[in-house]
Amino acid sequence: MTQMIDLRRRGVLLSASAVALMAGYEKMAFAQGNGAASANDVGILNTALALENEAISAYQLGAQSGLLQKPVLEVAVLFQSHHKEHRDALIATIRKLGGTPVAAKSDAEVAKALNASALKTQTDVLRLAQRLEKGAANAYIGVIPSFGDRNLAQISARLAADEVMHWTALSGALQDPLPAKALSFGA
Repeated sequence: MTQMIDLRRRGVLLSASAVALMAGYEKMAFAQGNGAASANDVGILNTALALENEAISAYQLGAQSGLLQKPVLEVAVLFQSHHKEHRDALIATIRKLGGTPVAAKSDAEVAKALNASALKTQTDVLRLAQRLEKGAANAYIGVIPSFGDRNLAQISARLAADEVMHWTALSGALQDPLPAKALSFGA
């Protein structure tokens, strides 16, 4: 998820079509682009797919670590299922657009990239997930201004809300205080 933020900082934003397709609103996405997707759109979708795959692996690593207690483990598996739904929608859409979905990295590659060997406690696992979820929320918020179609902006806002919900649940599990200031996401 951190990669998505880095892409945003470099000026690459998910297109309206990409976010709509990730949310399963293919008809709206095709209406936005008159049914034609550019190679750039497929590339953006593949970048999003790579990030969703990373999130799935991160939750898998947490689940298999033996560090998560039962109630927290159940929530982690639920959040992983949300990311799997995004992944499946992306794969179907990329194929429908004539593209080839990017292959997922192995859990071992993701573990190395995320420095999973440093995870020693449930708190460490939750902090990693919390950081990744906040990055995802900020990325989805960042694309909202790029929409010409208000319906697509609303979809992006709904995705951001889901990521903020994940972040909030993780923050609650960590017993972190609520942000002291308003406008804590999207900055």
